Amino acid sequence: MDKINIGLIGLGTVGGGVVKVLRDFKNINIKRIAVKNLSKKRNIEGLDESILTDNPFEIVNDKDIKIVVEVIGGTEPAFELLKTAVNNGKHIVTANKELLAKRGEELFKLANEKNVVILYEAAIAGGIPVIMPIKTTLAGNNIRKAAGILNGTTNYILTKMEEEGISYETVLKEAQALGYAETDPSGDVEGFDSAYKIATLATIALKQRVDINKIYREGITNISANDIRFAKELGYRIKLIAMAALDDNNKADVRVHPMLVPFSNTLSTINNVTNAVLLEGFPVGKVMFAGPGAGEMPTASSVLGDILAICANIDAPVVLPMMRCNHAVNADQLDISETVNKYYISITAENTPGVIGCIGEICGKSDINLSSVLQKGTDADNTAQIVVITEKSLEANIQNAITELKNNRHIVKINNLIRVME
Repeated sequence: MDKINIGLIGLGTVGGGVVKVLRDFKNINIKRIAVKNLSKKRNIEGLDESILTDNPFEIVNDKDIKIVVEVIGGTEPAFELLKTAVNNGKHIVTANKELLAKRGEELFKLANEKNVVILYEAAIAGGIPVIMPIKTTLAGNNIRKAAGILNGTTNYILTKMEEEGISYETVLKEAQALGYAETDPSGDVEGFDSAYKIATLATIALKQRVDINKIYREGITNISANDIRFAKELGYRIKLIAMAALDDNNKADVRVHPMLVPFSNTLSTINNVTNAVLLEGFPVGKVMFAGPGAGEMPTASSVLGDILAICANIDAPVVLPMMRCNHAVNADQLDISETVNKYYISITAENTPGVIGCIGEICGKSDINLSSVLQKGTDADNTAQIVVITEKSLEANIQNAITELKNNRHIVKINNLIRVME
């Protein structure tokens, strides 16, 4: 069998893993690898440094390379490189969630025109196979909801906060020291990473193109040790959830934010850096995928699977037709104010008679029913910690109530508002 030449753009953690795993496949030849710094020492035994280049356009313009593998991340120069590769008739494997979320529509449209395929299993949940199962085994299902834990850094932080009862700031420093969190962790802890991933996952699962700019995003920086403790006492764990669902009017509800997940929901058991995706549809019902969401070898595993899938079909007139993008409909996306949820509200109030009744009255005026109200002790300054769980309510009504509560003379502070998963 003739060897299939591939070009690799990026030789960081994931790129290094790809080189290591491809050594076992004699029909695949890494012809060229693009790196940023040619003089950097690489921890890859037996690496042929003669195939390294600091000009990635040498790869996308090489007529002998059939598959371009991109693992550098970001939108530029990745978009221009992959656009050039597609125009030159090359198949693409990418792990770039930000690029797919922001420029994917353009790339997929061009790929269809040029009769090449773009595969991206590694861009959603690291080593967990999700995209290919949705496109193949689950293709006959009407999937109405996808919800998941798509970021290992935030899941690690929330797990450690629960296990050790310590603050977000303390755990973040520990995560940075261990290499689980970046020096600038905002991409993870502010929910950007999860938003990029759910944008693409939602598009595939719901069969409607989702706009990243219309996804509500909220991170975990406001979650306190008290929130974790109160949630656990009430039968919940707090997780950063990326979700996408279709309502009864076929509108897409796509968002990323912390949620109180009940102990009865399997997602509540996903801890540390593990990722998980839960799908609900007909006829399959509920199905969950869980495993390592990042790391050298897990992510390389997904990249490898995509490479091998293309190689096995590379001589076909149309390579992997089931994996092509065929979205003709742009999703009608709900604004967060239009969504309906249960809510956890943590309040610091004066420890005075009638304050709980005052909270109930304000919520009632905004058409909000309370499921439970708990006073969690009093502090030395004669304030009370009050936790409220609401029944299902419109987000706009909740925000109105929060505004009125903040303006009430008996309310010292609204500590947090967190949505509750059913």
